[in-house]
Amino acid sequence: MKVSSSVFQSAAKSIDKYAQFVPKSGVFPKGYEVASLASGVKKNGALDLGIIRNINKSKKSSAAAVFTTNRFKAAPVQFSRKVLQSRSGEGIDAIVVNSGCANAVTGELGLQDAEKVAGQVNKLVGNSDSTLLMSTGVIGQRLQLEKITAGIDRLFEEKKFSTDFDGWLNLSKSICTTDTFPKLISSKFALSDGTEYTLTGMAKGAGMICPNMATLLGFIVTDLPIKTSVLQPLLSGAVNRSFNCISVDGDMSTNDTICMIANGAIDTTVIDENSPDFEKVKDQVTEFAKQLAQLVVRDGEGATKFVTVNVKNSAEFKDAKIIAETISNSMLVKSALYGQDANWGRILCAIGYSKLENLASLDESKINVSFVATDDSTPRELKLIVNGVPQFDIDETRASEILKLPDLEVLVDLGTGSEECQFWTCDLSHEYVTINGDYRS
Repeated sequence: MKVSSSVFQSAAKSIDKYAQFVPKSGVFPKGYEVASLASGVKKNGALDLGIIRNINKSKKSSAAAVFTTNRFKAAPVQFSRKVLQSRSGEGIDAIVVNSGCANAVTGELGLQDAEKVAGQVNKLVGNSDSTLLMSTGVIGQRLQLEKITAGIDRLFEEKKFSTDFDGWLNLSKSICTTDTFPKLISSKFALSDGTEYTLTGMAKGAGMICPNMATLLGFIVTDLPIKTSVLQPLLSGAVNRSFNCISVDGDMSTNDTICMIANGAIDTTVIDENSPDFEKVKDQVTEFAKQLAQLVVRDGEGATKFVTVNVKNSAEFKDAKIIAETISNSMLVKSALYGQDANWGRILCAIGYSKLENLASLDESKINVSFVATDDSTPRELKLIVNGVPQFDIDETRASEILKLPDLEVLVDLGTGSEECQFWTCDLSHEYVTINGDYRS
């Protein structure tokens, strides 16, 4: 795949802009090793193959995943789902990630290729059916097996696995495609008794982002012991309020996967639904997932703005989410934000055509819409609609100031309840078309 010069130019422009989001150090969970290299699949010589493996053998790991709902599910999605089901989410010891080829819409041959890659890693880690796969890149092409299998052998033979920061950062780089920066976060958290555990997460994605559980890949690993039956609903709930609440362009990929592994390397009581710390851990994982998901939006292809769409005081959470998503996906809203045009009519229009099951959450006489500044300037909130009445004397100068900010908020107060949903999106620029018009050429 030849990557256009415009993609490199876009990436170069973003190095300084997004440097604040690339960590310089980190703390990482016990019992994991990572490795990556350039297998030659990417013609520019960039990292394109990575493996994370669990080396804690004192306890059997728990694993869970949320996959794309696209009907054309890529081979790695089909394969990984099958492995998780066959093992009931237990004993997953490795994840292989490759970029440059999605192995999607490749039929039975694609599944065979996925099985060969996983089988090779299973032998090398000494545990059958314990490897999950993630692939990203061009759809409709088969994996370059010779390069990938040779690369896997090199990783193990040359003992390239490590536990240090550079190893983790390079792994996050190995899954990038049109991303302009690697997305890696890691934090320590404490249980009620003071026991500390670590979460590390990484993701890739910049375009084809509108998951229902984008091209979006991500995984979270922890050294906390979590019961397998609890991990899946815990991850699904976190994804529903994080990765399922982001949009760059309204497209959903064939490969979307968010996986989580808990290897139990920390010596503490296993977390289950009856644990006093269960709700605390659930909230910590959800907030962690939100931070990781937001990095995907910040790197949206051609994006110049990070936009939080906050829909609050809804009668039902699902209605707040539908409205937030509809606003976030509106090409007209996104174009207006790029053009710094306070065209609030487009926001109201999107609310009006959102596919609500009923109108319990939507009362035209109670709705309020505002632009909200994210810096220290005042007034922080600029009201556009108050109790259903448009504000015809809007301060256009102030509106322009807010819309020039790289971070801003669109606030919708429905006034019909107490439920709230935040969606994170970006604007739509000329550069998005340039990047995707040249992507495969």
